[in-house]
Amino acid sequence: MTDRSEAVVLGDGVRLATTTRPGRPGAPDVVLLHGGPGLWDYLEPLADLIGGEATVLRYDQRGCGASSASAEQSMARSVADLEELREHWGMESMVVVGHSFGAALALAYAAGHPQRVSVLGHVSGVGIGDWHTPFAAERARRGEPFAARLAELKAIANRTPEQEVEWRRLTWATDYADVRFGYTASEPMARTPYPINHIANSAIRYGDADLIGWAAATTCPVYFIHGTADPRPAANAMLLADRTPIARKRAVEGAGHLPWVEQPDQLRELLVELLRAG
Repeated sequence: MTDRSEAVVLGDGVRLATTTRPGRPGAPDVVLLHGGPGLWDYLEPLADLIGGEATVLRYDQRGCGASSASAEQSMARSVADLEELREHWGMESMVVVGHSFGAALALAYAAGHPQRVSVLGHVSGVGIGDWHTPFAAERARRGEPFAARLAELKAIANRTPEQEVEWRRLTWATDYADVRFGYTASEPMARTPYPINHIANSAIRYGDADLIGWAAATTCPVYFIHGTADPRPAANAMLLADRTPIARKRAVEGAGHLPWVEQPDQLRELLVELLRAG
């Protein structure tokens, strides 16, 4: 079915750009939460994988993408925004699937509004413990062939549009199991005309204690889905799963940080399983 776009005005006047893809009659409602923080909705491929199995709702978080600017950036505000959207959409409960930072946002929302989430998808979330050290080492190893060029681009204060695209592609290529493939696969997202909201990326902070508290407060099944080739170690996400009352651990073999790109069939099967659990 055709996607429907709508700008939803929140209580504080911020407008969020949303997209709805209707599913078959009686299909569950699924909200997809993009990562960052500070990026934009790039999860249309996930909606494509779900197909008619659900009504899929997506949005650009405040200050990001096509949504309006906002000086207020916090996890609490992000949770409140999602709750306002749920009320606007008129849903009693929903399936929530978050990717990367969106996985943490999904947990925070489910902890604060447990009666509103029937099942949660924690896709490529970082988990708890020291994931930064192995992530940095693996990223450096994968990015060694183009490290010099990336350093050149990073040093440019005001990159041209094409330089910005190249910087994004080189930065994001290491998120894939095969960085050469990743350099090509990341181009569409890199060419998205929106700026990265670095203020939001710095302002929205949370730590292990927050994640553990949110996970422990969930009352629905939580699917921890992680690519085996994600440079952000799956082991740390599974440590968080161990702190979650109803956890389901699922590996996507051979996939990096964006498993729908490298292993779409595996991810589709897991998403269908998740929807049926909800």
